[in-house]
Amino acid sequence: MTLIKIEFNEISIEAELNDSKTANNIKKILPISNTVNIWGDEIYFQIDVNDDENNAKEIVELGDVGFWPPGNAFCLFFGLTPLSQKDEIKPASPINVVGKLKGNLDSLKSIKIGENVKVSLA
Repeated sequence: MTLIKIEFNEISIEAELNDSKTANNIKKILPISNTVNIWGDEIYFQIDVNDDENNAKEIVELGDVGFWPPGNAFCLFFGLTPLSQKDEIKPASPINVVGKLKGNLDSLKSIKIGENVKVSLA
């Protein structure tokens, strides 16, 4: 596991990246900077990684960090998405789970579309 820090304008949160192929590809390009998009209680932003679906999941868990292959996007799941049914967290399409958020997930609800994000080793 590799600890990373995800920093926004006002808050930051840590996450542990797993040892999957996709996570290792992400580690190689750190630090990452971009602006965020929001989709329900998911924050996502494009990163410079191309990867196929690897053990991709259609339903994720609260706090999962994922990579969305169709959009080359880094995704943070802190609640329900527009496709969620009942209490299942459902991405737009299957994602590769690359890690887990640590800390207060509710703080992510204050993040706005277009806000800056930086991901680096903790």
